[in-house]
Order: sequence, then structure tokens, then C-alpha cells
Amino acid sequence: MDLIHDKFVRFVKTEQLLPADHIVVLAVSGGVDSVVLAELCYVTGTRFVIAHMNFALRAAESKRDQEFVESLAAKLGVACHVKEVDTAAYASERHLSIQEAARELRYAWFEELRSSLAQVTPARIATAHHLDDSVETMLMNMFRGTGITGLRGILPRQQHLVRPMLCLTKDEIVAYANSHKLQWVTDSSNQLDKYTRNYFRNQLIPMIRTVFPHADQNLYSNLHRFQDAVMLYRESVERRLKKLVEFRGGEVHVPIRKLRMQPAWETILFELLQQYGFVSKQLSQVVNLLDSETGKQVVSDSHRAIKNRQWLIIASLVQEDAAYVPVEEIDTVVEYHGGRLVIANLENAFTFTDGKPGLSGGAQLSIALIESKQLRFPLLLRKAKPGDYFYPLGMRKKKKIARFLIDLKLSKTAKESVWVLESDKKIVWVVGYRIDDRFRISENTKNITQITYTAVNSTRR
Repeated sequence: MDLIHDKFVRFVKTEQLLPADHIVVLAVSGGVDSVVLAELCYVTGTRFVIAHMNFALRAAESKRDQEFVESLAAKLGVACHVKEVDTAAYASERHLSIQEAARELRYAWFEELRSSLAQVTPARIATAHHLDDSVETMLMNMFRGTGITGLRGILPRQQHLVRPMLCLTKDEIVAYANSHKLQWVTDSSNQLDKYTRNYFRNQLIPMIRTVFPHADQNLYSNLHRFQDAVMLYRESVERRLKKLVEFRGGEVHVPIRKLRMQPAWETILFELLQQYGFVSKQLSQVVNLLDSETGKQVVSDSHRAIKNRQWLIIASLVQEDAAYVPVEEIDTVVEYHGGRLVIANLENAFTFTDGKPGLSGGAQLSIALIESKQLRFPLLLRKAKPGDYFYPLGMRKKKKIARFLIDLKLSKTAKESVWVLESDKKIVWVVGYRIDDRFRISENTKNITQITYTAVNSTRR
């Protein structure tokens, strides 16, 4: 079985998974896979600690697993970290499946351990996923509709997480364990077909073998080819997206006409949408959205895709709570979520033509010139809300801010990002767009309050 040892060593070296200067948090359940990984790390001189999470799902069996892992760590002479969690309660509170809850709990804890160790020495997390696990993942992804990228299966490394046994099949792992007379425990839940992976492992793949006896080897070979194909595919998609997508104020803006000129444009759109929580069945909805009226949207768990004239905009669903920022008379700089205001008091040094101040270079939307005596402090800086109205500069009639923004042809998300400055319940300035005519300066103005607005990021479109 030295061939398996050598295969492991070559894979770890090629993929640079277990550097000599790192310590590894080794996830050990007590099953044959993690026991073999612990043995291989031990005999290759890898520095590691063992981490075992007791999910409290199998009563006495869970306790047995914990005790076995603790004895294994003692035998190998390495530290053993154990944590017991109420997985069922966690799943219920967050409306997750047991498998999803267990995954969240263990990886969050593994990262806590890794981060703690990393304060002293570089550290990584290692799990005992093997080649058969990767094939199962590939097949599950195919049926889930995750697209080309899902056909890669499990990756050897993702940031601080490594899988050093992806080069080995389940049969090779069991053979190594038997030849080295290793002991392990068996998780009875692995036989329950109610879990998707177990169903693939225990039912679907064995049925495929009855029709295609060499299915395993073909799947192993295809997995490697798919990984290479995905690499080339991703390079092409990313290159096209880089030329296509514009990032504006935390939003993604895509010109619809330019998108449709791309070869395989729906596939490019699918890959973009996946990055923002959209699933495969929503692709057709977004494609239809491109021909809909402005303001229509499709929503994922975290983002929304919005049609805005000739643009598709992808924006986060997370909106900050309604903010109210008081502005005192002594304030000279006001920082807030939407940007920054710089306030200065000036004497009227402007010349007027036809009753309007003559500003060199023309009026700037980012600067408000306000007659100081009209202001009543403290001012209030807040988000625009339904029903707000003001008298736009140059007009004697009031206008709802919502209609004013529609006339400016702003996108839905740009409208939602508009702030107003208020004095004594009157809108002084729709920040960055227009001041209220009641606060304008004139030839009789003696003192001027100048407010300069700097946006955090521009989202106008």
C-alpha cells in the first residue's frame, strides 16, 4: 500500500496543500476516511491538531464517536479539540435541514480554531473528502442545475480549506486502512437514503454500475476533464464580463443591447446572476425581464435584478434602516451613509444677471448655495420618503420629489438612495440634485450657507 502513500504525497506536493510551515486543523469524525487522513498526515510529518464536533444526533453513537476520536488523538500524540452542539435546535431556529445546519456549525467552528492557531503560526483546515465524494458532488450539481462550474466537483483548495485525499478513491482508502490495521467507527446515518448524498451513493450510482460496469473509472476521468474545461470556460466568461459589466455604487450595471450582442449571451448572463444568489430556474425570468417595462424586477435571496430603460441593474436587497442625521449650526462636516457634506458660511460675493447668481462654469449639482437667514437649526438629513415635496429652484409651484426623480429618469435603486436636507419641516435640498426655490440666494442676500456634497459612490443612471 506504499503506492497509496506515495500518491497522497505527490498530490499534496503538486497542489501545495500542506506546507511545512503550517499547522493543520484536521476534521476527524472517526470514520475510515478521516482516520486514514490522520494516519497519512502523521506518517508524513505534517503538524496537525484534531477537531471533532459532536452533533448530538445519534445519542450513544455520537458519544462513542467522540471517545474514539479522543483516544485516536492520544495515540497519535496530538491535541484534540471537541465541541458538542445541539444541531437539531440550530436547524429548527434557522429553518435549515439537518445536513445544512451541521455543515454551518462545523465549518464555523473549524475556522474559529484555525484563526486562533493562525495568531501564532500559519494554519489551514483539512477535511477527508476523497475522489468518490467529488464525483457524487459533480452528479448532484448536474441535477441541481448549477451550470458548468458545478461539474468541477470538490476543489482541492478553497482559501484556508484543503482536501488532501481527493486523489484517492474510497476503495483505496479502505484498502490502506485494512493493510495498516487501522480502526475506525461507522456512522449509521450514512445508510439513511433520506439524505441526498447518501441516496446518490447507496442507490443511484450502484444502479448506474449495473448498466455501465466501468462507470466509476469513467466518472473519475471525466471529472478531471471537466475541471480543465471549467478553467477554460471561466477564463472566457470572466473576460467577457469584464468588458460588459459596470460597477456603480455597489451595484452591477449591464447594458442590455451590448449583452445581447455577445455570443452565448444567456450563458454569460447565467454566470453573472449566479454570483448574486440567482438560481438556474430564474434565468428565463431575467431574460424576459430584459423586454419588460422599466422598474420590473426579479428577486433572489440576496439581490434583485431590475430593468431600467436600456440597462439591467443588480442590487443588494439589504437596505440600511431609515437614517436621520441632525445637522447643528456649528457643524462643518457631516458624514453619513450616502456621502459627505462640507458646510461653509460665506458673504454674498456673487454677481447677478436677471435675478440669478453668476457662477463661473455654470451651476454645480453637488453644491447648494442657500440663504443663511432662511435656515432653522438643527437641520435634518434623511432619506427621501413618499409624500415629500419641495419647490424646485426656478419654480413657484411645489412638486413631489418622487415625480421630480421620475422626470430625471433615475433608476429604481438610484431613487431609493436619494437624501434630503430639511429645515423646520421644509425640504431645503434634494441632495446632489436641486435646492428648494424658497431657500435660494438673491441680490439682497448678505450671508450664504454653502454645502458641498461628495458621494460615497455614484449610483446615478
